[in-house]
Amino acid sequence: MSLTFHWFLPTNGDSRHVVAGGHGAPVTPTGGDRPPTVRYLAQIARAAEDAGFTGVLTPTGAWCEDAWLTTAMVSQHTERLKFLVAFRPGFVSPTLAAQMASTYQRQTGGRLLLNVVTGGESHEQRAYGDFLDKDARYARTGEFLEIVRRLWDGRTTDLHGEHLRVEQARLTRLPDPVPEIYFGGSSPAAGAVAARHADVYLTWGEPPAQVAEKIAWIRRLAAEQGRTVRFGIRLHVITRDTSDAAWAEAARLLDGFDGATVRGVQEGLARSESEGQRRMLALHGGGRDGLEIHPNLWAGIGLVRGGAGTALVGGHAEVAERITEYHRLGIDEFVLSGYPHLEEAYWFGEGVLPRLAAAGLWAHPAAPPPTDRRGTEIPFTAGAGAGAGAGAAASG
Repeated sequence: MSLTFHWFLPTNGDSRHVVAGGHGAPVTPTGGDRPPTVRYLAQIARAAEDAGFTGVLTPTGAWCEDAWLTTAMVSQHTERLKFLVAFRPGFVSPTLAAQMASTYQRQTGGRLLLNVVTGGESHEQRAYGDFLDKDARYARTGEFLEIVRRLWDGRTTDLHGEHLRVEQARLTRLPDPVPEIYFGGSSPAAGAVAARHADVYLTWGEPPAQVAEKIAWIRRLAAEQGRTVRFGIRLHVITRDTSDAAWAEAARLLDGFDGATVRGVQEGLARSESEGQRRMLALHGGGRDGLEIHPNLWAGIGLVRGGAGTALVGGHAEVAERITEYHRLGIDEFVLSGYPHLEEAYWFGEGVLPRLAAAGLWAHPAAPPPTDRRGTEIPFTAGAGAGAGAGAAASG
């Protein structure tokens, strides 16, 4: 199986420095030196498309532009690229969301993926009129996805749940293809929803040993539901021609974090209800020392940004090695980002992806399939590294 790579659309602004924001971070005005205009985001999207990324993640929250509207506009400037749209199921009815997804698929040629975000912070949820606590939000997410799945299957649906109720709900036009559901979360309530409804379980970039534990946890829960789930990881990346150059760039970014900003962000994140955010904070403890928490895995981003707070840092070969290491655990999809997002997409696309292709781990989505001398398509088979990974995943 070829690895899948997604990039990121910075709908809160972009810069040569880390732009604060993200899950659980204090809400601030759109930041960065490059405003998130459709023109600029389309540049990033086209760069990602040309480099070989399958899709781009677009975040959700009060700190960024709306993902549905923004990606609908940016999609018109691309041809193949898919859009991993983050949205919160408590803010819109399940029938309307199913209809929106169906419309999106028809108008973009089937380029929608959905990142379902339950919402980890009650104070932000209340600002949108949602007053459920965290566990209740996960229960509602389960009901929401149950309704949406039924509607996408073409069924007329009645559901009288604890949080949601629909009667004789149906879609007159079904999505083709049905969008895949990406879902993350580290709490028991999140695991139960992921096991039942997720196509791809996403984790933030923790060290490999912790990621392996999460994979085993979700795999076991999904098996109890008679399901299998694919796995993805969300990371930033700083990759250069040499390791020294990459770490110099990480040092430059770190030098740009003033103490007041770090303290303010960390105080806000410490109040987060998210188990995943708690795990991110534990990786760096709010300090600037010891930020390389695993070879080539740097926790510095999490000092000023909520949500995904770690980055792969190193020469192109080193970054490719770390990706292979995660793949051996069972990770098949990588959702990446970097500052600035336009330039870093090229660094990764031109420096790392060719190495993974040479190892038989990745193929450009737009490339024609290889054929033998008779013109018969040759099925994709991963290289030796992936073969070792399949065994490790199966045993762990």
